Amino acid sequence: MHELGVTQSIVNIVLDKAKEAQASKIVQINLVAGELAGFVPECIQFYFDILSKDTIAQEASLIFIPAPAQLRCRNCSTSFHLQNTLWSCPKCDSQSVEIIGGRELYVESMEVE
Repeated sequence: MHELGVTQSIVNIVLDKAKEAQASKIVQINLVAGELAGFVPECIQFYFDILSKDTIAQEASLIFIPAPAQLRCRNCSTSFHLQNTLWSCPKCDSQSVEIIGGRELYVESMEVE
């Protein structure tokens, strides 16, 4: 259900930016979505369709750009991508890792008319 609040924020952001640009229509919205973010793109699309109704974003396409999970080893500082749910460092095999990427969700860009 947290997709509703996130989607409302997305709609607010794109409408504000479109207004600044004096756009008459939002055509496409590019969203970067980390694989660990926990958001369901279909739910965001569902809420977007409802929340953007009767706005200049009503017919905009949502494009989800995946951002891979990125980890860093706390022992040797090696950065690596999560592969097949293996949370151990490929260099030293330590399981003491921290997440440094893949939890984000943000508007990267949008196309307007």
